[in-house]
Amino acid sequence: MLYLIPIFLHEDAIETIPAYILDTVKKCTVFFVEDEKTARRYLKSLWREMVIDDYKWYTIHKAEEQVMKSFVQHLNAGDTIGIISEAGCPCIADPGQILVNKAQQLGVNIKPLVGPSSILLALMASGMNGQQFQFNGYLPIENLARKKAIKELENQSMKNNCTQIFIETPYRNNQLIKEILQTCKETTLLCIAVDITAPSETIKTKTIKQWNSQPLDIHKRLAIFLLSAG
Repeated sequence: MLYLIPIFLHEDAIETIPAYILDTVKKCTVFFVEDEKTARRYLKSLWREMVIDDYKWYTIHKAEEQVMKSFVQHLNAGDTIGIISEAGCPCIADPGQILVNKAQQLGVNIKPLVGPSSILLALMASGMNGQQFQFNGYLPIENLARKKAIKELENQSMKNNCTQIFIETPYRNNQLIKEILQTCKETTLLCIAVDITAPSETIKTKTIKQWNSQPLDIHKRLAIFLLSAG
């Protein structure tokens, strides 16, 4: 069995993790994780009595050849494996997909577990179209390419009445917001969701015109952006 184990988006939001996750953790003997230190600390917060050294640990990164080989060996041995990312749900804007794809090829039972997803939580609270939406990951870093991408997302949203969702490295948040406000039409809606599930959480949807009159400073804060021109 392969379990896809969610992790909190913020350390002070342990209540967002369902109680049944602990029962699943106790079934696992091997963990493939994005960051071993974070994953160990997380599991100890769920289960203080856990003896960390009793388990085998592998760091995913991009599932290099040796990691994939170890993964397949454990599957073939019948071990129960857990995959844990850095924030939210494995394989959704986080590593793990390559390993899950291999498990699908091998016919392994895969169990995705319920937990916080910043993408879905932001969409739920945005007031935007939840019937048609697209997650775009990170936009280009180069200014001209990023502005072009923003305009294309706005046009697609208008054409298909689709909510466009994307993220950015926290230290580039303010620059991204500036470029969105400069590029998009005044009537386009922009939702900025910051620190989801944390005490400092804010999720606000406004028109580009409204955002221009009330600029936001979210430098180095975790954020997700939603755009709707439909």
